[in-house]
Amino acid sequence: MTELSITDLSNDLRNAIENLETKKQLDEVGVITRIGDGVAWIHGLRSAGYSEVLNIETPEGIVEAFALNLLEDEIGAVLLGDDASVKAGQTVRLKGTVLEVPVGPELLGRVVSPLGHPLDGGPAINAKQTGLVEREAIGVMGRKSVFEPLMTGIVAIDAMFPIGRGQRELIIGDRQTGKTALAIDTMINQAKQDTGVVNVYVAIGQKFSKIARLVERLKQEGVMDQTIIVATSPSDPASLLYLAPYAATAMGEYFRDNSQHALMIYDDLTKHAVAYRQMSLLLRRPPGREAYPGDVFYLHSRLLERSAKLSDDLGGGSLTALPIIETQAGDISAYIPTNVISITDGQIFLETDLFYQGIRPAISAGLSVSRVGGAAQTGAVKSVSSHLKLGLSQFRELASFAQFGSDLDESTKKLIDRGQRLTELLKQPQYKPAAIWEQVASLIAVNNDCFDTVPAAQIKNAQAALLTKLWADSKKEMTELDKGGKPDEAMIKLIEKAATSVAKGFAL
Repeated sequence: MTELSITDLSNDLRNAIENLETKKQLDEVGVITRIGDGVAWIHGLRSAGYSEVLNIETPEGIVEAFALNLLEDEIGAVLLGDDASVKAGQTVRLKGTVLEVPVGPELLGRVVSPLGHPLDGGPAINAKQTGLVEREAIGVMGRKSVFEPLMTGIVAIDAMFPIGRGQRELIIGDRQTGKTALAIDTMINQAKQDTGVVNVYVAIGQKFSKIARLVERLKQEGVMDQTIIVATSPSDPASLLYLAPYAATAMGEYFRDNSQHALMIYDDLTKHAVAYRQMSLLLRRPPGREAYPGDVFYLHSRLLERSAKLSDDLGGGSLTALPIIETQAGDISAYIPTNVISITDGQIFLETDLFYQGIRPAISAGLSVSRVGGAAQTGAVKSVSSHLKLGLSQFRELASFAQFGSDLDESTKKLIDRGQRLTELLKQPQYKPAAIWEQVASLIAVNNDCFDTVPAAQIKNAQAALLTKLWADSKKEMTELDKGGKPDEAMIKLIEKAATSVAKGFAL
């Protein structure tokens, strides 16, 4: 091509750009320029907003997408439906709404997709209200300090790392260490304690077979009627995995905003971050540390900040979050774990070594913490657990030294013996959350030296015998203790007497 023709071509382009008139319909109608891997690039629609729903007109009907990249001359939109029928050149129009999902009591007892479609074979959900998938978190003035306990029924958590309504407590650990089990036991305990708390469990990229087993178990335990399950499988598009926790939070916020209490379980946010990374890379967003986009912190912070204890002016409802994060080889300092730790109000760290030693739940006393729940801990449990965490941490440290030598002084031996009994006492089978009175009586028995003659291997049997005896002989007193008030001297003496009597049957 000659130099003259190149100059003519550039002049023609310059003139065409200068004379370009913005057509009104460009604001209202867009055209797909390219499509691939669930992402459509659209020219036009200059008035589109972030997270706004777009209708793509295909021969088979309307396919919805939502705007995620708003560039100067095009939009990057993520498809919500099957992309097989979407082709370049098809027309796109604004729906005029941002993403919304059905919310309300009609969802209780159901398994739904992030868009609110039933997955349990039941009838369509006719919810009277919808909630915004993405919305701004309640401001500081609309919140109240966490002061009401959310009992998990797991002695190690309620005693050492208590959770309050409106708190965000991270459950973190390697795969197959019992993270989901903790969350499920907490859901079961809400029904057993009759707290009226609504459970919202969101499964992000989990096998449907696993979800089916979970639903069956929740039905057995009588929990499903106060539970909503939002499910996505590994075969679902990344867009649904990305939306799942936000949609589930919108469902939980309905109860919070109507002066009720809801518990959110995100299982798990590691898969959520991976799905977001997949979408971001397809949208040409630059990856940064450990190949994640720079806004992955904002991804989770804007999600978890929606959990709160509302002020009395806003009805006093609460949304409590238990996000789950999977670590690799116990690396708590990796990118995603440190992100979520800095967003939440504490973490429960599950150690692989403890799990394989048979100490389950495998909660690390040293690395776990609750930054809020102490203010919400029930008086009964608080009165018997003040030195529990420190004692257990010291024991685990001493136990590692004690195995190298036998010349231990009496105080060290006593500390190790007490630690072994506490470790046994805090072991708890799955699906067996403990009532408040059971937790208090068990801790009094070990802390007040009543079980000192019982071998560590027999502690669980002695505990079961003690609880049976107390319920049979002092049901009225135990029912009163179960209300959560601090036990008086007479109550403590009653439990000590029963524990000493039981210990005689298990003494060496």
